[in-house]
Amino acid sequence: MAKTYSLFSPEALNALGGVVLKSHLLKKQIISSLANEPLLTVAELSQRLNVSTPTITKLILELVNEGYIRDMGKIETSGGRRPVSFALNDDSGYFLGVEVANGCLRFALCDMNGNIVKHTALDEVYSMSSADTLDKIVVHIEEAISNFGVERDKILGQGITVRGRVDSIGGYSYNFLKMGHTPLSTIMYERTGSRTIIENDTRAVAFAEYVINGDNRDENRLFIYVDRGIGVGIIINGQLYYGKSGFSGEFGHIPFFDNQIICHCGKKGCLETEASGVALENALIKSIKEGRASILSDKVDNNQKIDFNEIVDAAIKDDVLCIELLGAIGEKLGRGIGILMNLFNPDSVVIGGGLAKAGDYLLLPVRTALAKYSLSLVNNDSQLRLSNLGDIGGVVGAALLTRHHILCEEM
Repeated sequence: MAKTYSLFSPEALNALGGVVLKSHLLKKQIISSLANEPLLTVAELSQRLNVSTPTITKLILELVNEGYIRDMGKIETSGGRRPVSFALNDDSGYFLGVEVANGCLRFALCDMNGNIVKHTALDEVYSMSSADTLDKIVVHIEEAISNFGVERDKILGQGITVRGRVDSIGGYSYNFLKMGHTPLSTIMYERTGSRTIIENDTRAVAFAEYVINGDNRDENRLFIYVDRGIGVGIIINGQLYYGKSGFSGEFGHIPFFDNQIICHCGKKGCLETEASGVALENALIKSIKEGRASILSDKVDNNQKIDFNEIVDAAIKDDVLCIELLGAIGEKLGRGIGILMNLFNPDSVVIGGGLAKAGDYLLLPVRTALAKYSLSLVNNDSQLRLSNLGDIGGVVGAALLTRHHILCEEM
């Protein structure tokens, strides 16, 4: 008896042949079309795929019987017989997002139509380069799937997002969870049985922002991620831009300042040295030691660790020093964003990450700097706003990117 393969089985392309393989690929093309445009008729699918109506009808019926597609009923037309439209079944498959951050693991689940159905977080301190960390992550992935109440074989893929340099095409992470010569994506597939996408956190949030808060008129977008470091996710014509080696977006490492501050990349004067969460921490400590007052003064005087999130919280509580320091950060960041706007002339610029929680304390000085340092015609043509996704942007982006790669790109 011939072995049957799931529509999304990685082994199917090598194992199948002839008419069976052709039908298999056409079914995936139908699903890809419905993933991009939720409601389509047989005639519309036939036209898009350049396949005869009888063939599309046959494959649609098979996909309905297999549970991937559902009949959405007849749609209104200007005349003649009303055609039946079809859509993907929400629960016919799921995509898991995993965000690996210092001190936290986040999980999100999206269904076949890209709806985020569940998300959760696990607080645990990880050594981002430890071999034991991968073992823990694998265990927690299985626990998350079980807690989400989804059958394991309905997880069609998983996306893992980490900070730093990531080659998403090759599946390598070069700063965190670096596993030698074997791609991290391959290791995770072998350990979990799920096809795995590896992505940089900034690009993951940029994609989530574009899918959730985008529209058809907003296809060129810059997402500025300002956290402990700074990165930019670039979307051009509705597609993430990776660059030749997948390392685009290293905005924070532009040698922007003539200073002697050594960046963690090893170079001096990077934008991150004066306009990031780490720069904010250093500026606060320096100011307090020089005699300025803050509600965080006692922590600094007692040599306790200061996190930039505490500074943002203090500013929201009207701490004058913290407000001033955020204003200085925003002005420098705005100068950098002005350069990007002059280069790309985007439809919109979205600022996210931990520092974005400061709201107008960050956004207003950015706007002021843009008025000074960007061309007015460009500045007036681009929208600027803060992200509203909060802490879940990265993990939601990981889930949505996995869906995109598996449903919309792989043929």
